[in-house]
Formats: sequence, structure tokens, C-alpha cells
Amino acid sequence: MHNVICITGASTGIGLSTALTFAKKDWIVYAGTRNVERDQKLYADQSNLNFVEIDVTKPATLQLVMDTIEGAHGKLDVLFCNAGFGYLRSLGQAPMEDIQKVFDTNVYGVMQTIKTALPLMRKAGFGHIVATSSVGGLVGQPMNEIYCASKFALEGLIESIATYYKPFFNIDVTLLEPGAIATEFNNTVMGHVATTGGVLEDEYKEILDAYITTFRNRNSEPQSADSVAEVMWNLVHMETKPVRIRTSERAEEFVSHKVSTDPTGLDGVLTIRRTQLGL
Repeated sequence: MHNVICITGASTGIGLSTALTFAKKDWIVYAGTRNVERDQKLYADQSNLNFVEIDVTKPATLQLVMDTIEGAHGKLDVLFCNAGFGYLRSLGQAPMEDIQKVFDTNVYGVMQTIKTALPLMRKAGFGHIVATSSVGGLVGQPMNEIYCASKFALEGLIESIATYYKPFFNIDVTLLEPGAIATEFNNTVMGHVATTGGVLEDEYKEILDAYITTFRNRNSEPQSADSVAEVMWNLVHMETKPVRIRTSERAEEFVSHKVSTDPTGLDGVLTIRRTQLGL
């Protein structure tokens, strides 16, 4: 029987690379996109790759896909909550509607995705949930406070459910924490800045200019999406799944001061299980 993975945010970048990697290695892949016809045509040669309409801000699209997976396979081995986007504006500059959109996808979208898939995983008696966080989910960064806040929230969500999903439901939970990735993600972030007035001539301009300059210098050779997909492949085949995993040495170095005493997050989760659940 084939293993099955469902990936949100799979039309480009990490999601697409992961979908292709798993499909080529004989997994059945349900790849979430907002343009099914286009993407299915582009990758028609991949027999195991099924593009499906998923908008994580629209619960009905998630439910339809989970119903399809349950009907066809009766299980979901891996749920990869990858949909998300960056946002480069200070709190003082950001309209509340923009802040809401970031949280709708990066936080509430992940919550909705997990809530929709959880009954199938519980019924099957196993599963692995992976959510794309970021080094920005561990380390706050200038002019990224909206994005970092959304990823900090995601970290709290996943770390909390990790304390009981495994011992009670046999479902592993992992945060995938990349640094800078050579995908359309960073272009999208800067593109949003450009389409919303560019670098504003205000009190934050000096800070943003400095951040963009140092960001480009620090990330002149960003990690490829294909490399992250290989990390994902190795992750789902680990006997003991970490709660957190960075995707590159550079990402590991960037957050080392936050995770040096518990790099995988397992020690902390095991402590909470023991002290609060008596396990």
C-alpha cells in the first residue's frame, strides 16, 4: 500500500519541491494549489502527483480534499502544513487588514488544516503533522514583527499539541524551520513592498534599508527548495521524530542561542508530558 502525503501551499517553492520529491519516490501526493488545471498540466508526467484545490482560509476546500483522501486510501500518513507568506512592514506601518491576512494564512490556516485532517489520522491510528515555521518563529527580527509574531504563534501551537498527540493519538508533530530559501517567497515579500508603496519615506526607512542590505549580504547563497524537500524526506523516515528541525547549517547557527539546550525540542515536550500529564 502506498504512503500518502497532503501538502498545502504546493504550487511553488518548498511545497512543490516536496510534492515532486515524494511523488518520484512512489508516495501518493495531494498537492494543494489555487490553480489546479495549470499545475496538473505542468506536471502531467508525474502519475502519483494529484493537484487539488486548497485555500487554507476556506475550510470547505480542505474538507473536500480530506474526504477524497479518506475515500481513496482510508489514511493520511503525512500532513504538511506549508501554506504561508512573509510580510515586511513594521507594526507602525502595517494596516490591520494586512496583519489579519498574515494571521489568517500563517496561523488560522494551519489550525484549520490540522483540525480538518485530525479525524482521519485519529481514525487510522497514526500520522505525522509537519508545519513550515521559520527561524523567524524562534528569533524576532527588525521590520518582521508581524511575520515573526505569526510564526511564534505557530511554534506555540505545534509545541503544545506535541505534548499529547503522540502518546494519546500516535501522531507525531514537527516544526520545519528554514532560513532564507531560494524560491519565489522572498521575491513575493519584496514584491508586496513594491506594490504597497515601496520603501516608505518615513521614520522606519533607515531601519528597513539597513535590514534589506544585511539580509541580502547574509543570504547571498540561500538554501534551495529541493534541499529542504530532502530534509522533509529524511524527517518523515526518522524513527524518533523531532519537535523542531532546522533545514540548514546556517539556520541552525542563526537560532543557536535559542535552542542550544534542546535543539530538537523533545526534552522540553517530554518534561511537560511528565509534569502535566504524568507520562
